[in-house]
Amino acid sequence: MKIHNLGKEQTVLNQFVLELRDNTIQKDTMRFRRNIERIGEILGYEMSKTLDFEAKKVQTPLGTKEVSVPVNDLVLCAILRAGLPLHQGLLNYFDKAENAFISAYRNHDPNQKDENAFEIVVNYLASPTLDNKTLVLIDPMLATGKTLETTFEALKGHGVPKAIHIISVIGSEQGISNIDEVFDDNTHLWIAAIDQEMNAKSYIVPGLGDAGDLSYGGKL
Repeated sequence: MKIHNLGKEQTVLNQFVLELRDNTIQKDTMRFRRNIERIGEILGYEMSKTLDFEAKKVQTPLGTKEVSVPVNDLVLCAILRAGLPLHQGLLNYFDKAENAFISAYRNHDPNQKDENAFEIVVNYLASPTLDNKTLVLIDPMLATGKTLETTFEALKGHGVPKAIHIISVIGSEQGISNIDEVFDDNTHLWIAAIDQEMNAKSYIVPGLGDAGDLSYGGKL
């Protein structure tokens, strides 16, 4: 897997990540969503540099001009609910893309001896065919990598994409190592920051908290 850690570069992206992490600024849910959306735009722009392009002629009022434009058939797949603001950022730039949505959540079995053990459960999936298309998996917090692995497995019944890109805001080193074994060498990971640790509950440290709750409010 090819890893593109854009947080290593000195760009305005880091300002948006800082605000997402700040436990005072992140209380403004509208700003939190907008910062994730803006990160999606930046990651999408960087991803676009690796797409396929072809020259097209455009007629202006004064003549014609040849412009190189991307021609990939994209499918943007958001992992609900936390992935929605990031999905919107990508959709702002790839407005002709098809869209898929999948609900994947951590299910803790009360009968398990380890109270922190969980499995990823998928109970909703809507997707167009993926055959010969470019699949973009959108998951803002890449902790253990189990969600991405389960999502990818669930999508296999919808066809075989010709290319896969993963878009995340923050990931753990362990989670990235885990998905590196799931996805092939031609898969691209576009990410805004990588943290070294996870806690006992498999949340990224220092991370930023629960991206879904911070975007849309708490849940039972």
